[in-house]
Amino acid sequence: MAATPDHADSHVVGVDFGTLSGRAVVVRVSDGAELGSATFEYPHAVVDRTLPGTGERLPAEWALQVPSDYVDVLRNAVPEALAASGVDPASVVGIGTDFTACTMVPTTADGTPLNELPEFAGRPHAYVKLWRHHAAQGQADRINELARERGESWLPRYGGLISSEWEFAKGLQLLEEDPEVYAATEHWVEAADWIIWQLSGRYVRNACTAGYKGILQDGEYPSREFLAALNPGFADFAESKVAHEIGALGSAAGTLTAEAAGWTGLPEGIAVAVGNVDAHVTAPAAKATQPGQMVAIMGTSTCHVMNGSELAEVPGMCGVVDGGITEGFYGYEAGQSGVGDIFAWYVRNQVPQSAVDAAEAAGKSVHQHLTDLAYEQPVGAHGLVALDWHSGNRSVLVDHELSGVIVGQTLSTTPEEGYRALLEATAYGTRRIVEAFNDSGVPVTEFIAAGGLLKNRHLMQTYSDVLRLPISTIRSEQGPALGSAIHAAVAAGAYPDTRVAGEAMGSVDRATYTPDPDAADAYDALYAEYLLLHDWFGRGGNDVMHRLKAIRRDALGSGRAATDAVDPTRASGESEAPAVEGASA
Repeated sequence: MAATPDHADSHVVGVDFGTLSGRAVVVRVSDGAELGSATFEYPHAVVDRTLPGTGERLPAEWALQVPSDYVDVLRNAVPEALAASGVDPASVVGIGTDFTACTMVPTTADGTPLNELPEFAGRPHAYVKLWRHHAAQGQADRINELARERGESWLPRYGGLISSEWEFAKGLQLLEEDPEVYAATEHWVEAADWIIWQLSGRYVRNACTAGYKGILQDGEYPSREFLAALNPGFADFAESKVAHEIGALGSAAGTLTAEAAGWTGLPEGIAVAVGNVDAHVTAPAAKATQPGQMVAIMGTSTCHVMNGSELAEVPGMCGVVDGGITEGFYGYEAGQSGVGDIFAWYVRNQVPQSAVDAAEAAGKSVHQHLTDLAYEQPVGAHGLVALDWHSGNRSVLVDHELSGVIVGQTLSTTPEEGYRALLEATAYGTRRIVEAFNDSGVPVTEFIAAGGLLKNRHLMQTYSDVLRLPISTIRSEQGPALGSAIHAAVAAGAYPDTRVAGEAMGSVDRATYTPDPDAADAYDALYAEYLLLHDWFGRGGNDVMHRLKAIRRDALGSGRAATDAVDPTRASGESEAPAVEGASA
């Protein structure tokens, strides 16, 4: 179906707010052609070491951001993308955005972030808590334990476990660690909705994050009684700080304000689509809106989303929400908390200078150099198997107290062999997720990959071999931004829904990678070892990872080790990663 005649020559803008930067793309409504794009790096990046302006050391597992960085994306990336496209701004009819989730902003009644108030500028809890802020694990554990004891009906919708990354765990941590900031928080807002508030002047909760991260199921949040049992001061958390108008995905939250028009160079009054999550918004961009089509958005982390025609309980999932991806289907979500982040950590901290020098001499990035060397060997030649838990496990164990492991290292193990073991570990983690879906009666019939890691062809072939599935790939290098643009087109009235818009504006190459039978057989043997380690460390066979995390917290106290604070290579933010933005939902 073509765009409506009124929109045949129209354009839309999609903005993808990732972990380290925001990317804007200008898209033609009629066919999804991407005409111009621009990226703006967040000035404060990830605040996980010291608080801006004060130098206060942050505790372990903290990850904050500064909300003004998000507005700076609108001020810089959108005008630059518009200029690069060469289109007349008057032809732009809508703007859509997506965000990493669960990323939470404590605000006043008018949406002012609390860190922007002088009295709270030096308080860590007044800042944005990024999706990978895992310091609320204790609160998450208590939520899960109490929900199991009480037989809460919503818990199975999340695979039996609530994550420390989500709204309620982070909100309970805020109450218990800084009651004054909690009392001043009039809205506990997903960043996906906060940025729409800045664009349109209206606060509308998107149905996606409300259902997946905000425990909104069948129109209800957890009860006052449940929340009071966690902490008496938490009883009214849902009704006073979380509950708000819900907007359907693809609908308009409002129109662009004069102030936001000034920031972006776009016409005042155009449609502003309801907010969304980077992973979920990508489905129509990948033409993956039918049941069984799993989209993996592979970046710093990976999020796996898929529509299903039936409601089922899938162990360890991040959630299942009616209409959470596409209206008319149940949207399922799973994920891995660390993927590209793990590769970047390894290159930053575990690779000798000789390998760095060799990469430079070959005119390659260190990532590409290590990949090329590693894949000169046959499967299994390195004698290694790793667990992909350096940032905890999101699915299927939902435990951010878990940590990374590499088994089989010897004095002859090379840097490239360790690197390949980590690449393979993330493929094994994905296979474990796919098997959980299949075993629960929600079969994965097609695997579609998107995100920055598609550039590593060896990695993608490994995924195909490990999964024993063909892998289709999205053509766009800006999948989430394109997906946001598609939602903007629907909000502007150019298409009736995101499925129709996706067919017209999305793009995908089917079966770009197909499994090699011999490699798949070899990977089966390694995957069997991965499963043994997975269950031994992750299901109570050996609790050493949890004990080590406790020892580390006790040793660090309220701050990080001094060496972390003074090392200039480990300042707030992150070093170069192999094009691994996005995909953190």
